[in-house]
Amino acid sequence: MENLKNIAPVDNFDWDVFEKGESYASASHDELVKTYDQSLSTVKDKEVVMGKVTSMNKREVVINIGFKSDGIVSMGEFRYNPELTVGDDVEVYIESQEDKKGQLILSHKKARASRSWERVNEALENDEIIKGYIKCRTKGGMIVDVFGIEAFLPGSQIDVKPIRDYDVFVDKTMEFKIVKINQEFKNVVVSHKALIEAELEQQKKDIISKLEKGQVLEGTVKNITSYGVFIDLGGVDGLIHITDLSWGRVSHPEEIVALDEKINVVILDFDDEKKRIALGLKQLTPHPWDALSTELSVGDKVKGRVVVMADYGAFIEIAPGVEGLIHVSEMSWTQHLRSAQDFMKVGDEIEAVVLTLDRDERKMSLGIKQLKTDPWENIETRFAVASKHTATVRNFTNFGVFVEIEEGVDGLVHISDLSWTKKVKHPSEFTAIGAPIEVQVLEIDKDNRRLSLGHKQLEENPWDVFETIFTVGSIHEGTVIEMLDKGAVVSLPYGVEGFATPKHLVKEDGSQAQTDEKMNFKVIEFNKDAKRIILSHSRIFEDEQKGARKDSSATATEKKPAAKRVHKEESNNAMSTNSYEKTTLGDIEQLAALKEKLSGK
Repeated sequence: MENLKNIAPVDNFDWDVFEKGESYASASHDELVKTYDQSLSTVKDKEVVMGKVTSMNKREVVINIGFKSDGIVSMGEFRYNPELTVGDDVEVYIESQEDKKGQLILSHKKARASRSWERVNEALENDEIIKGYIKCRTKGGMIVDVFGIEAFLPGSQIDVKPIRDYDVFVDKTMEFKIVKINQEFKNVVVSHKALIEAELEQQKKDIISKLEKGQVLEGTVKNITSYGVFIDLGGVDGLIHITDLSWGRVSHPEEIVALDEKINVVILDFDDEKKRIALGLKQLTPHPWDALSTELSVGDKVKGRVVVMADYGAFIEIAPGVEGLIHVSEMSWTQHLRSAQDFMKVGDEIEAVVLTLDRDERKMSLGIKQLKTDPWENIETRFAVASKHTATVRNFTNFGVFVEIEEGVDGLVHISDLSWTKKVKHPSEFTAIGAPIEVQVLEIDKDNRRLSLGHKQLEENPWDVFETIFTVGSIHEGTVIEMLDKGAVVSLPYGVEGFATPKHLVKEDGSQAQTDEKMNFKVIEFNKDAKRIILSHSRIFEDEQKGARKDSSATATEKKPAAKRVHKEESNNAMSTNSYEKTTLGDIEQLAALKEKLSGK
């Protein structure tokens, strides 16, 4: 006990704290709490602070903002920044310092959004390159997440090359430049193409400075249009016009090249200022005309395919790049105007004869009618003078009818050769286009390849008989069928017509004869050559008044008694009380019978 020292009790020892297991006094506890609180960041809800990434996995990112607990942010809020790593400083928005579990609630997305409009405007002013996450496709382009704002990326601004598949860009993070901001509607337009255009412009200048006409380069088919093909020459584009793709005819460039195909091209021309480069593909091969057989000559037969049709003819490709024209006049021996489409169509395989051949001008004319015999070679034998044929009416003129007897053999029937008796004013009164007509060959004009034809010559000339019937002074019943300024046309028996001047149309009572009126007429003139009969009604009663009718009738009866008797018989049969229709004289049996009677008398 002697070794024990007397220890004085601590005056301020807190036995209650000691019983709880704590080894400090209440005063020191408050100080410790105060010191601890001072070591932590002072944060407030609903504000943006900087934090450091302490750890991350596929779903979450743990961020330390210097608070008593760390916050957790979804990895989805960092899709725009796939390069995020531990130790990076990021902005976060404090939604709550503690949730029900005492967890610090942070949001990176809201932190970005709170400053997004300010950042967007700064990026535009400073021409800053920013990162954005392509969320989805939309009409005309893509939607990009930039600083938490949905910006529009036009399809034309994705790349310098035309984009064929927009979907491959979805869910990708790319660098952009802000090119346009609409402050009123809060719209933002971004471009990826703008990042590489400046570099490409310099690259284009370098490439164009080294170009030479005739130089052959390898390129890649970048785009195909209806008028040509764009070729990527390694940073600069050139155009092969559709006419420079092949020596032959090309309907669409897709027949020759395909997208992304690598081909050799030759430089035809280029413009330093406009940076346009004209390329050629067909120029890498010899012209087909140079390879054309030297033995080919005029008169040879060739085979080919119809590649182009026009009204005036057809172009025939006898070899790729070698074409000849068949004019429509060389398709048939006929001289009637027709369209080339009546003979052939595009794609037809045909045989033709070489008519002309100019190797220097690279032109050739062909014909297919030459494969048939010229119908005019033996025209005198096949269509001799006086031979009879059936033709087809092809065209009318005021002076006659053009007909075709067979393909290539045409002729003209003059209007005066249509009928012996009928006065035809226009051929359309007599026949119709396309109608068949019987003709007789009158004359052959081999040099002009025309026949002179007649229709009335197929019938006997009735004027030989009329000469014995319509004698001067004879009286016949007739009908006025047409009134003219100079007189009237009168229908007589047997379909013949006569003419009476106005003074010869005066009736006994002084009145004038009218159309469709039937009365007797006296023949006062008969001209067989001119086929003219002049009539008078007034002469009948005038002669009676002068006492001349008896002598005139006796003279007429003495000269042609049989003819007059026959006339009276036939006149009653030929003319009815209600009709004066003209007939075709060549086929009138009555006229033939009359001629026999006259011959017998």
